[in-house]
Amino acid sequence: MRRPRKRILGSGRPLVALTAVFCAALTAFTVPASAVRHGRAATAATDWSVAVVDSTIARDTPSKIGGWSYPVGLYLYGQYLVYQRTHDAKYLSYIKSWADRFVDSKGNIDQSFDNLDSMQAGRILVLLHHETGQARYRTAAAKIRNRLKTYPRNSDGAFWHGTSSSRAHQLWADGAYMVNPFLVEYGEEFGDTAYTDDEATKQLVAYGTHLQVSNGLLRHAYDDSKKASWADSKTGLAPEHWCRAIGWYAMATVNVLDAVPATNARRPQLLTILRDLAAGLERYQDSATGRWFQVVDKGTQSGDWTETSCSSMFAFALSRAVEQGYVDAHYKAVADRAYQGVLKKISLGSDGRTNLTDISVGTNVGSYSYYVGRTRATNDFHGLGAFLIMNEQFIHTEGTTR
Repeated sequence: MRRPRKRILGSGRPLVALTAVFCAALTAFTVPASAVRHGRAATAATDWSVAVVDSTIARDTPSKIGGWSYPVGLYLYGQYLVYQRTHDAKYLSYIKSWADRFVDSKGNIDQSFDNLDSMQAGRILVLLHHETGQARYRTAAAKIRNRLKTYPRNSDGAFWHGTSSSRAHQLWADGAYMVNPFLVEYGEEFGDTAYTDDEATKQLVAYGTHLQVSNGLLRHAYDDSKKASWADSKTGLAPEHWCRAIGWYAMATVNVLDAVPATNARRPQLLTILRDLAAGLERYQDSATGRWFQVVDKGTQSGDWTETSCSSMFAFALSRAVEQGYVDAHYKAVADRAYQGVLKKISLGSDGRTNLTDISVGTNVGSYSYYVGRTRATNDFHGLGAFLIMNEQFIHTEGTTR
């Protein structure tokens, strides 16, 4: 018997109604944020999720928002969550128009899927199949599922971050999110949970076992061959705790725990990893802002700064983990402080559109100086996507828009 669909997927709207509104909604992509159409200042009642989505749609059409990539995929997944709550048809139509740039009528998709990053946007294919029932999205998503049959792994079964020689034998905490939420959602949608639940939990346990250290935090990466320039010659670990890498892992773990049954054999291990991580996050949360630093455990050092995307990710993961009983209830206060801290990073510009600041751009594995020297961007999709996921979680738990 197929398990009931989780809240995160499935709007409950009739497919016929969705199909009917696609074409009509395509004309609405440039509507500015409803909360700010008349240029008025934001208030406590501003629906920041709607404002962010409307602002992004006004800035970029589906053909210009970006190619097949994980930052765009992350953002569009966040937009889908807003669609689930608001049922605004133009939000789903926008997502569909973007995906249809890459998926033809037969389900062909011109992607090789030779790195985990390229797989994250597969979540969009799964949700579009769920919403429209069109088989081509299943065909395209299956290309990722089938690619994993031959995708390179270490001896313990952990996927390499990429298939190129520069990524061989490496596990990046980022990769935990790039493939595992897709896997469990694919399994639910297409009746493949026997494989997907086993694979996703195996990957998260392997990654967590290698990357987590005694303070509860995860290092950015691990090289099983210990040959990478950044790898410790004895442990294979990267030197630093980069915040967004840890955020990717935290969100992935919560997503997978939400999906797999209570009887899953690896669930206790995942809960232990998550609880140790929650303790580490509480320990290193910035008391002044509620956010977390770019290099999480070195906030007192020169140049470190609080980063918005990871703070959103941690706020989401802790809030959801408390809601689901994965961690102790006192972490709700940690999540609430983080949420309020992130809200201080969003504002309305003179054009009436939202601006979300202090988002680290895409980042490789490096040294302390490398991480703190990364560009602090505004409206980068890493931050926008994480913000929407966080904000929808808090709207869900608090019962009011923020």
